[in-house]
Amino acid sequence: MSRVARVGVTFPSELLNELDEIVQKVGYPSRSKAIQESVKSLVTEHRWLGDEKGARVGVIVLVYDHESRGLEDYLTDTEHEYARVICSSIHVHLTERDCLEAIVVRGDATRIRDLAERLRTRRGVKQLKLTVVSP
Repeated sequence: MSRVARVGVTFPSELLNELDEIVQKVGYPSRSKAIQESVKSLVTEHRWLGDEKGARVGVIVLVYDHESRGLEDYLTDTEHEYARVICSSIHVHLTERDCLEAIVVRGDATRIRDLAERLRTRRGVKQLKLTVVSP
């Protein structure tokens, strides 16, 4: 049996309320189990992406707050910097503040991964999902 480590995590109250709703709706035995499953998914995704090499095709989907200072300029500049792997993008207004951007990518897996990580870590990006397939 593996050892268990306890960690403390801070959540905005709105996010914690949403987590509690999901825990109840899905039937998780506890918050901890839901968080463990989420972290395991994140770790697996990053492990898989770290192993990817060569030509790939995929899509980066991100949701962001367009009122976050400097974010839209940063996104535009970054997309220009990665123009060799970006085939197309679509922009959708979700709410008065939130936008969804879907960026179709094709090229070197390392370059695609770098683009996704640059976007993921920027303040104002609320969610990012990268899906990559072999061409």
